Amino acid sequence: MNLKIRQKLEKGYVSIIEGKEGIKLIHLGILRLKKGERFDGPPLNDRETALVILSGSCDIFCGAEHFLKIGDRATVFEGPATALYIPAGNGYRIIANSGLEVAIITALAQKRGNPVLIKPDQVKIEKRGKDNYRREIHNIMVNNIGAETLLVGETFNESGQWSSYPPHKHDEDNLPQEAKLEEVYFYKVYPEQGFGIQRIYSADKQLDEVYVVENNDVVLIPKGYHPVVAAPAYKLYYLWVLAGEKRIMTTREDPQHSWVTKL
Repeated sequence: MNLKIRQKLEKGYVSIIEGKEGIKLIHLGILRLKKGERFDGPPLNDRETALVILSGSCDIFCGAEHFLKIGDRATVFEGPATALYIPAGNGYRIIANSGLEVAIITALAQKRGNPVLIKPDQVKIEKRGKDNYRREIHNIMVNNIGAETLLVGETFNESGQWSSYPPHKHDEDNLPQEAKLEEVYFYKVYPEQGFGIQRIYSADKQLDEVYVVENNDVVLIPKGYHPVVAAPAYKLYYLWVLAGEKRIMTTREDPQHSWVTKL
């Protein structure tokens, strides 16, 4: 089973995930435009959409709503994201005000409504962990958005630091302890020649994969525990996208490793 995707990102829209390796709900693509170029996203009657501006600035038109000059970071490492949530049934147009990179995420949904802009100061930032598993988490579309299936955010690992640690999973419907959510990670590294390590494993080790992740790699997480570490001297970022029929951010830690939180 290969859960890593390494795909060259060209100008325009590049689809990365559409029905791969147990990821049934989530589609992901990356849009790159030059200043003045535009992209039209068609109405999707059975999918909701999240547009996360990775870098650059743009105008977005969605129905009667106009969102002008949104996005102001040069890279993902320069502050919280700007994003737009678009319920099912709505098309949109993106016009680049500068060089632009946008993650276009969709997931199965039927719920209608109006688009919602998430500004950088509306992103909830959390510091988690301690010692060598400290990380910063940016919740972009979690409790602040009434989406049907999507949960979206960003995680930042400093040099040598682990995240998704102690290892956790969310592949069973066993509330209140755990909700079943598939997940996708999209990586950036600074400087770009750097790397990180991603492990994905199940308790019985029938699934046990380890990947070197580099800039613009994507990793699929249909199930299992999934810790991540940044190589020394490099910063590691990943956009995380989860989706499930029960949109609840509830996870279960690996009991073999949860003891580290008591140190």
